[in-house]
Amino acid sequence: MLFRRTLRSSAALLALLLPFAAACGGDAQADSPADVTLRVGSTGWKTEEAVLKYAGLDDTPYNVKWSLFQGGDQQLQAIRAGALDLASSSEIPPVFAAADGTPNFKVVAVQRGATLNQEVVVPKGSKVTGIAGLRGKKVGYVQNTTAHYFLYELLKQAGLKWSDIDAKPLLPNDGLAALNGGSIDAFASYGTSVITAHQQGATTVGSGKDILSGNFLWSARDSVLESPVEKAAAADLIARITKAYAYVRDGHLDGFAEVTADATHQPLAQARKDLVAAQAQRPTEARTVGDDAIASQQKVADVFTELGALKSKLDVKSFWSTALNAELKKAL
Repeated sequence: MLFRRTLRSSAALLALLLPFAAACGGDAQADSPADVTLRVGSTGWKTEEAVLKYAGLDDTPYNVKWSLFQGGDQQLQAIRAGALDLASSSEIPPVFAAADGTPNFKVVAVQRGATLNQEVVVPKGSKVTGIAGLRGKKVGYVQNTTAHYFLYELLKQAGLKWSDIDAKPLLPNDGLAALNGGSIDAFASYGTSVITAHQQGATTVGSGKDILSGNFLWSARDSVLESPVEKAAAADLIARITKAYAYVRDGHLDGFAEVTADATHQPLAQARKDLVAAQAQRPTEARTVGDDAIASQQKVADVFTELGALKSKLDVKSFWSTALNAELKKAL
């Protein structure tokens, strides 16, 4: 029942977002920054909004409306429905959003970030100690996200095929409930859901840390790129997030660790340890669109074609754009 409910929730998301998109508008041309409202997605606990506020960089001359989603896949669905202007995700969600028809968005920037807390976990007391032990097991995963990708790659490394497990697509919160309730034997997820799983006694049997590229993508609706004022606002916001993380690294880690601990309900020491480790592994910072980033996503798309999740090979550069490069470079 849990699995079916989760699948229905994804299918219903677009229908729920359509009236919201109509109410919000977003296609009218703005004449000045004060007329602009960027509708921006966030996954987990609105980390980007929090870091901007912490660094004192949330005083934008334009308006920002943040919306929280359980995954980047849902953000891209919202972009497709016209309910978001900017979506932040891993490399995977834009692939599926573009493969599902003519996309109304472009990938306009890359945010380099840590690949920690991207794991396959098993519940407390499990006898599974590694990926090879998942053969024949019920394994939950967050579909069309990093979890989908690194789970497949970890299975290959262990000599297993996707068909060797009973794969169950689940949203992060539903996956946690299924793991704790015994409905699944393992769960591939990321971020806050992995942190919470460990707090509840789960252990790690596989990690995507060295599998994932660390490229997290900013996707903008085409209408944003058609408006000079909205385009400038998008570039400014992305640059501000980079500057906010630089502020955190420059002697302000402890304070943002407190913000993180409060939001994720974890001990302060653990929040600080994770924050230090993440920024040490790969400092959070934006980059303009380049051939290397496009090639990295093409590799990911080809893996999903191999898996059979995509019906045919997808040329990812068709939904990338350098339209934000000049403004973003200047803002950075």
